[in-house]
Amino acid sequence: MPELRRDPVVGRWVIISTERSRRPSDFASAPVHPKGTGPCVFCPGQESRTPEEVLAVREPAGPPNGPGWAVRVVPNKFPALRIEGDLEPAGEGVYDRMNGIGAHEVIIETPDHGASLAGLPETQVVAVLETWRRRMVDLQKDARFEYVSVFKNHGEAAGASLEHPHSQLIATPIVPMMVEQELQGALRYFRMKKRCIWCDIIRQEMHSNARGRGRLILGEGGFVALCPYAPRFPFETWILPEGHRSSYEDAEGVDFGALARLLGEVLRRMNQVLGDPAWNLSLHSAPMKIPALDHFHWHLEIIPKLTKVAGFEWGTGFFINPTPPETAARYLRAGLPTGTTDRDLS
Repeated sequence: MPELRRDPVVGRWVIISTERSRRPSDFASAPVHPKGTGPCVFCPGQESRTPEEVLAVREPAGPPNGPGWAVRVVPNKFPALRIEGDLEPAGEGVYDRMNGIGAHEVIIETPDHGASLAGLPETQVVAVLETWRRRMVDLQKDARFEYVSVFKNHGEAAGASLEHPHSQLIATPIVPMMVEQELQGALRYFRMKKRCIWCDIIRQEMHSNARGRGRLILGEGGFVALCPYAPRFPFETWILPEGHRSSYEDAEGVDFGALARLLGEVLRRMNQVLGDPAWNLSLHSAPMKIPALDHFHWHLEIIPKLTKVAGFEWGTGFFINPTPPETAARYLRAGLPTGTTDRDLS
């Protein structure tokens, strides 16, 4: 029977439609990458075709804006928001507006055009993760910005226009609505129970897995990967630190090597189970310039592009998910290829 489930943080309801439950082999994967020929603008030797770098991980002797880099950050050539100017907020009756001020940057994750985040060496993934943090810390200094969104689109179906491995960040003068909903929901829970809901979710999922029926996928060095209780999409996966941390840029005591290993393993298992799907990754962290929060917990969300959002979802805010998270977690824990039977997973 289909089941309605409520997300314990934001209160969003989803429909787990077991009537049309699907195995990983039932999902049709679109081609992951648009096909290109020759070097792209992100390849080594093409540095003059991008804006000047704002940060690069390179050999000390290497000149800026030239080859020899491991990770390179440049402003987006076609930014969603412009860094120059003032906000100038204004009201027009019931309508509010401000200038489109922000920062939009591209993190080129490797010189290797044909690589992927799932296949990069641990040291390279660590360099990418630390680069995200360094840019967030630097953008905090701009008084106009309230939040930095870090995200990655892998594959054409996920919105990637270039196949060279890269992620992006956008700094905004307001906190995104989705993060605001998480903040408000987590604060309500904390006021009622004097506990962080994210920490409670981790404890409950670890306890449930010990009894053999949880949604935890795996853990590594103080981080866990799990399928959330009320996922909007099939095989939606979250990665969280076990210890309470509200801000990603607070790196004290964080083992980025463990995070890199866990992230890489989750992506490799998705590739094995789902046949190299396109996916979106987003980092949810506390807003900038505020003290550490007792009620919030930074996390990564990874969503494979397996289904489409249609009229019912847009019209109601409900999401229909054909794959229960318990089933998705079983497949990802096993890491077995497409077409695996339930008997193989038991």
